[in-house]
Amino acid sequence: MEYTISITSQAERSVTDTKLTPFGKQPTEHMFIAEYRDGEWHEARIIPFCDLVLSPFALCLHYGQTVFEGLKAFTMEDGSINIFRPDKHYERFQKSLQRMCMPHVPKGLFMEALHQLVQLDASWVPTEADGSLYIRPFMIATEPRIGVKIGEEFLFMIVCSPAYQYYANPLKVKVETHFVRAAEGGTGAAKCGGNYGGAFYPTQLAKEAGYDQVLWTDSKTHEYFEESGTMNLMFYLNNKLITPPLSGTILDGVTRDSMLTLAVELGIETEVRPVSHREIQEALESGVRVEAFGAGTAAVVAPIETIAIGDKHYTCYIGPDATMYKLQKALLNIRKGISPDNYNWNYIV
Repeated sequence: MEYTISITSQAERSVTDTKLTPFGKQPTEHMFIAEYRDGEWHEARIIPFCDLVLSPFALCLHYGQTVFEGLKAFTMEDGSINIFRPDKHYERFQKSLQRMCMPHVPKGLFMEALHQLVQLDASWVPTEADGSLYIRPFMIATEPRIGVKIGEEFLFMIVCSPAYQYYANPLKVKVETHFVRAAEGGTGAAKCGGNYGGAFYPTQLAKEAGYDQVLWTDSKTHEYFEESGTMNLMFYLNNKLITPPLSGTILDGVTRDSMLTLAVELGIETEVRPVSHREIQEALESGVRVEAFGAGTAAVVAPIETIAIGDKHYTCYIGPDATMYKLQKALLNIRKGISPDNYNWNYIV
């Protein structure tokens, strides 16, 4: 099925240097919006970026019925624009919507909206090696009703912003053994707003103590790692790339999946299994070289230099020959069209 998206364009502003602008503060020229009511999607359109008008009664403002995604577009070596793995992001978006009782977005509408919006604002896609266009699809419940209920009216939108390196320096993190990000049976595997809002307080406490992020542990025992801040968590030790298994409390990261795939191609042994913080502590104390890093769409690879476990601090390896950088480069080379795309990950606009 084809989807008709009306486009209201405006004279393009000159794209100034956006590299020094903090992540997520500079919108591109346009945004996509569609309205859901009476069981159907209506008025799919691309319009100049503007503020929304919502009723103070809008359900999203009271009961957290919000879901979002995050993906990126890149300028390739030949000058074309590539949206990276939109199919995988679409699948995850749908799973999040289902978990939050929100309406299905047809794949044709999702893909056509991405294509038309990125094509229209193509001049905003950075050309630098560390640059990309961050794309944020999201949905909110807009039905004006103060009452705990599933919404019947929604907005599906896509906005974009130029993006560069998310973390300027290697991270200093602490293992969190009191607060939890998610519990079994909860919404940990969904990209819904409440997961992130609930993580703010313990993260803020960690920052006040001198750390950049926390390493979340499981809610039952606080023994096993789950995620790193807003990213999946990976380790490289004993010549193996190790990451916790997906569960109802861990997000199915697209960067995580990509790196596990590329590791096999590069001859790196992988293990997807529970990882105890005691295991990592013992390895660090015995002098074993340990790499630890976050993997996510925004950060790609975020090296972890220091891990605090209890009252002890340990240093991880972040040297230039670290395996995490090899994986990062392999991923970037596919996105930029330098290496062949053997997995059909690139969607060329």
